[in-house]
Amino acid sequence: MANTALRAAADRFTDLVAAARSPRVMVTADWTVADTVAHVVSIAMLYVSRLEGTEVAIPVPGLEDMLAVTNVDTVADVNTHVLAHFTERDLGVLLSQLNTAVDSLLATTADPRSTVSWLGNARVTVGGLFAHLTNELLVHGWDIARALRRPWPMPDDHAALYWDLFMFDMLRDTYGVLLNTELPMPRQPVSVQFRSPYTATTTLTLGDRRVWIAPSDGPIDARVTFRPARFNLMMFGRISIAHAVLRRDVVIGGPRPWRLPAFLRVVHMPNSRLAPKPGQRSA
Repeated sequence: MANTALRAAADRFTDLVAAARSPRVMVTADWTVADTVAHVVSIAMLYVSRLEGTEVAIPVPGLEDMLAVTNVDTVADVNTHVLAHFTERDLGVLLSQLNTAVDSLLATTADPRSTVSWLGNARVTVGGLFAHLTNELLVHGWDIARALRRPWPMPDDHAALYWDLFMFDMLRDTYGVLLNTELPMPRQPVSVQFRSPYTATTTLTLGDRRVWIAPSDGPIDARVTFRPARFNLMMFGRISIAHAVLRRDVVIGGPRPWRLPAFLRVVHMPNSRLAPKPGQRSA
């Protein structure tokens, strides 16, 4: 499934970008179409280097040292640093680089359950890398499609791989310092159960400044039932929590649902809505 999802997402992303009238169309407040594609290409090239055991093809000073200490709140700093040194913005060249990288990934003979080093010294399976890159293509494809006013369907079964193969598997192994946010921690442990028709029901517990997968039959504070594609857009800050809840893309329940915000304040994806303001970061 991960191979199929990655190939499909890369092909659709390529077709979408090829239809852009200009590489300089603004996609977000800071990134053009070309910037967005360069960002996705840089991730794909990083993953090729991880599987092949080679240096990243993009010469970025201090990249490995920076990646080793990255957490969820400093991912944007890494992106800015990489894009400042990866200066290619020709869409034809970028799409060729993207598809060469995806072809290399899909041709790997590595065991899908074997792990490689990721951001913040987390350990991610090969299947998890594929799932994460698929999600990058889907979410940034959504950004570009909005700017181009084109449709961008996001298959829920493909979006769900981000949780089962990437996030949950990473938590079963080690996430290093990735979730070491500087935002305040809840005073008491919080357990949240995540459910969807496309993923295994999984409970995460946040306590003592760490996150772990809890027993499936254990007590919970909140329950989140979600549609993966929309949930991913919410978690990555593309749509608000209120919007997702009102559309019932995300349904929140459980005995103590009011504890969910404290959990999501810590266990969040790179998301400008949730990241600490500069004044909140410790010196």
